[in-house]
Amino acid sequence: MTERYRRVLKRGRTDRNKLLFRSLAVFDRRINSTAEKSPQASLDSLRDGELSLNDDALSSPTHSHPSGYSIDQAANDEEEEDDDELALAALDSLDAIEVFKYDQRRDTKIYHAQIPVDNFRRLLMLLLVIAPLDAQESLSRHAERLTASRLDGLRCVADCILWSFASEKNAGIFYHSFNTIISASLPYLFDGLNPLFEHFLFSRNLDLSRHRRQSSAAGTLTYLTPTSPASPKSPTSPQSPEPPPEPLLPREGDILNLNVLSQLAFFLKGSTVFRRLRPLYIGADAGFSMGSIEQKAFNWRAASILLVSGTRLPAVPNGTRERAFADGLPPKRFPNGAKGNSTNGKVTFGAYLDVPWKHTYKEAAGASDCLLFQLQPIHEVFRPSSVCTDYFTFTKSGISFGSPPPPTRPISGLSSHAVLGAVSLLLDESLEFGIFNHDSAGGGSFHPSQTRNTDWQDRFEIESLEIWGCGGDEEAERQRAAWAFEEREAAARKGIRRGKDIESDRALLEMAGLVGNHNASGGSMG
Repeated sequence: MTERYRRVLKRGRTDRNKLLFRSLAVFDRRINSTAEKSPQASLDSLRDGELSLNDDALSSPTHSHPSGYSIDQAANDEEEEDDDELALAALDSLDAIEVFKYDQRRDTKIYHAQIPVDNFRRLLMLLLVIAPLDAQESLSRHAERLTASRLDGLRCVADCILWSFASEKNAGIFYHSFNTIISASLPYLFDGLNPLFEHFLFSRNLDLSRHRRQSSAAGTLTYLTPTSPASPKSPTSPQSPEPPPEPLLPREGDILNLNVLSQLAFFLKGSTVFRRLRPLYIGADAGFSMGSIEQKAFNWRAASILLVSGTRLPAVPNGTRERAFADGLPPKRFPNGAKGNSTNGKVTFGAYLDVPWKHTYKEAAGASDCLLFQLQPIHEVFRPSSVCTDYFTFTKSGISFGSPPPPTRPISGLSSHAVLGAVSLLLDESLEFGIFNHDSAGGGSFHPSQTRNTDWQDRFEIESLEIWGCGGDEEAERQRAAWAFEEREAAARKGIRRGKDIESDRALLEMAGLVGNHNASGGSMG
């Protein structure tokens, strides 16, 4: 848990994730005995088992402790040898399994074990809270996130992540989905455990360099002996107070808060987002227009994150604006995406742009570090593909990620509908509506989902739109310098148009005969 596993585990993070799964998973015989049944029948049998266990607990006078989850109830494990399985797995990770000549093909129990959903939800909530924790940082600083008003939001984010592992048809999380999703969408999920275990293993007051400092200054220090007790410190000696910590976010937006910030850190690395994000554009403050984005975000010379949230549109457009938006798109061939635990049709998408914002005309922008992701109702990250490099476009037609740039002028004989990439996000020019398209066949700028092998398309009305810059004071100073330069250039151009010396300008115009009467008199018409 302290990143020291890299020296002993032969496959590094992969082996660590496997051991973590083994420590969290259980082997439920009721699910394996009903493997031939449908998922709903399996869930019904599990519920029946839980009810019978609870009835037995109430009727039995010897049960004086809470029964807990039925999946954790004791069973006849004489033939399972779980301890041996875990020990052999640890030896395999340490590359010492050859001593026992253990056949790895017999290690099939891990594929039948599962992590209970309720247990994993609680773990996700803990990981969201401790994600910004630094080594030797006080845990009390993050206690405010556990208030009653914030727990609902914390639970909502945890459910969005949980739904990427298991749907309502599964009672638990199996190793295949666990390993696939951790690698693709949550590579830094367990990084928060590293500083947490630093607290458990090392004292905060431990200073390993103290002995060296005392040895180097042995000639000037007076060492205390057991017979000469230390003199107490003067009560009047001033003690410098601990400075307040720098906030994780300078301010919270309509979409980005501390919980969503931790969710971003699960795939963007904590050092990129914690105390490194600055609000460039907030739609609720600056207005929903392309010009506002150009004014606020174009001078940021570093990476940035776009977040957009809204509500799914009905299948039949309602109103003139929705019909106009639908007419500019190809006919909808795919159904809506999964609902998850959302009952109000809320969706949240985003993109990580690794290049500065700019106008794109004939070619798209972006590089191989661009990301497209969904945060609500299901968490998933779509990695860039090398098949196509149309990562980002900013034109008069709107903002798109994963779609080719639109033609600069209409071409006779071709459809005027917007061209959607296989996996793409498109915001219209008025920033009023958006569309996320997912074609499982792939072939676009971003890879399709590795867990949901279905096609879907979400059309939504934009309610919130935010752009956050990734960087610190240096990037902010560059942006301010660029703004100041543009203001000076605009003032210079204005001065050239109007002229600085009005009398000199008038004299030049009179010499050219453009102003003044020049003592000329008109001739008679008669």
